[in-house]
Amino acid sequence: MSDQSVIHDIGYQRYTGTRLGRGYAARSLFEHGLRIAFGLGRSAKAKIFPWIVIGMVCALAVIVVAIKAQTGEMVLSYQQLPSTISVVAMVFLAVVAPELVSRDLRNQTLPLYFSRPIRRSDYALAKLAALVVAVWLLLAGPQTLIFLGSAFTAADASGIAAEARGLLGGWVVSALYALIFSSLAVLIASIASRRAFAAGAIVVVFMVTSPVVGLLMALGGDGPMAQIAPMFSPFLLPEGVRQWLYGTSFEVGPYGPVYGLVTLLLVAGCTSLLVLRYRKVSL
Repeated sequence: MSDQSVIHDIGYQRYTGTRLGRGYAARSLFEHGLRIAFGLGRSAKAKIFPWIVIGMVCALAVIVVAIKAQTGEMVLSYQQLPSTISVVAMVFLAVVAPELVSRDLRNQTLPLYFSRPIRRSDYALAKLAALVVAVWLLLAGPQTLIFLGSAFTAADASGIAAEARGLLGGWVVSALYALIFSSLAVLIASIASRRAFAAGAIVVVFMVTSPVVGLLMALGGDGPMAQIAPMFSPFLLPEGVRQWLYGTSFEVGPYGPVYGLVTLLLVAGCTSLLVLRYRKVSL
């Protein structure tokens, strides 16, 4: 060391605080993804689309409550509401799913995530969970508004209990839609690094099956083909499960358990492929 060398004490110290591990990192990713879905903590521009969608579905709930208050009739049941706004939910997914995963792929920020105590599977599952919860809230929120409005107009406690049972059934159907829609959308978005391509691919996958299934149902008449064909459409698959569980949708004949099995396999398959996708992604 020369005579002119100087040692500066800049105050470096060992970290003595709590070391938050893998679980905390995964929860943080989930919370961050949920906030992204609704534009929370982001610019005003990022909040416009999700809150327009929320306003639309809540306006529908208010209309249903107003009609029931005037006529005493429920024009849209709790279980029917997810099907009614399924196209709106699909558009929501087409915008939000690429925001959750495609942006990270395009901006090459995955090395920053994986340098922390978090596995690739944790990242994939946290993003999927955030999207599932976001879609469920989008569907279950209007159902809850309808319940609150209907509970105030119920004649007695038995009426409130009946509304509560209907709400719980509606939440179950909303969970079916959220799982099916989100698992498909996030898998598609994880493959495309460009948000525009990912959004277009999600819409195509969801919409292209509808006319094909409609044609098969028309050709099948009252036969097995008409009862089986809807399970090949993301829009109709949860309705088939709803018919199996509650008997309030289109006729599926003896194939109700098959709808349940297909739903389970679809969600599990998409989740497995999503995890595999992030194990193979290059950093």
